[in-house]
Amino acid sequence: MSTDTLIADRIEIADLFTRFALLLDETRWDDADTVFADDVVVHSPRGGELRGIDKVVDFMRQGEVEGQHAQHTTTDLLVDVDGDQSAASANSIVYYYRDGQAPHFTGGLRQYCTAVRTPAGWRLREVRIAPAWTRGD
Repeated sequence: MSTDTLIADRIEIADLFTRFALLLDETRWDDADTVFADDVVVHSPRGGELRGIDKVVDFMRQGEVEGQHAQHTTTDLLVDVDGDQSAASANSIVYYYRDGQAPHFTGGLRQYCTAVRTPAGWRLREVRIAPAWTRGD
């Protein structure tokens, strides 16, 4: 694989993590196919194991709390590209807040993901959420 291709892949995967965060923050569930592969598997402490994009979207919709917003910040992204698949992980801090108010709940977690190259670009095929800490109500 050429250096240019590897760099382009890493940039696309970094953008994928950003699209994931914005999908969650902006509750743009109809755009889930820009982040997840159809056969995605998500492992989370709250949802257990969710298989398929429809199940993942249903779970995210059910998690909405009226008047509450979230801001996901992603840091320390590590990407290991191997052809059309990549192992990637990142830290995330999530702030939950209401309009004009300081966050009432904050959590830190690590995301471990498998991304795959699809005809539409890189997508997450597997996501493992590992909470590290929480603070607040």
